Amino acid sequence: MEAAKAKASLKQLKPIEATKESFKEYGQVIEASPDGDEFGPDDAQLDLSKGIPRFYIMHLENRPLKFSTITHHASVTQCLGSIGGHVWYLGVVKPSITDSEEIKSEDGKIPVQSHCGHFYVPPAVDDVCVFRISGPKFLKLNRGTWHAGPLFKADAMDFYNLELSNTNTGVLSVLQEQLKVETVMSLLNWLD
Repeated sequence: MEAAKAKASLKQLKPIEATKESFKEYGQVIEASPDGDEFGPDDAQLDLSKGIPRFYIMHLENRPLKFSTITHHASVTQCLGSIGGHVWYLGVVKPSITDSEEIKSEDGKIPVQSHCGHFYVPPAVDDVCVFRISGPKFLKLNRGTWHAGPLFKADAMDFYNLELSNTNTGVLSVLQEQLKVETVMSLLNWLD
């Protein structure tokens, strides 16, 4: 009830261009490679071992450049890219999955058990950053990376998505719940 009465606050974020170096704590940026190249560290390092992979085109509409919730997938890596290489944005926080409820995070936070059974440390608003993705590339999110989006300026965009067939059953969105107030992450004042 307290969260419902609280006045929404706004935090503006400046997007960071997604490069192999800037995104490495959250996953990988995968760009085109010559046909015939052998598998290596520049290829998406996937973990799809806990289910049936699902590769599909996701049509999204009305995804404004703001968000108030964030989610993670504890059992799988995920790949996202815009069809056509159009500019889009993704809010992220480093993975915070822990092995047990008894392990405290560096800042003393106690892990929470999800309804799926795993433990995680809730992300802090101050840890959220936003990446700008442009051109013919896609993102591979590490298992457990918190993410919000894709977000974009257009009315609609299509994305290819590689995850598990059951990834979105039991999805956990906690940022708003943990803050007890609605904090809207906004990119509006930072766009080119």
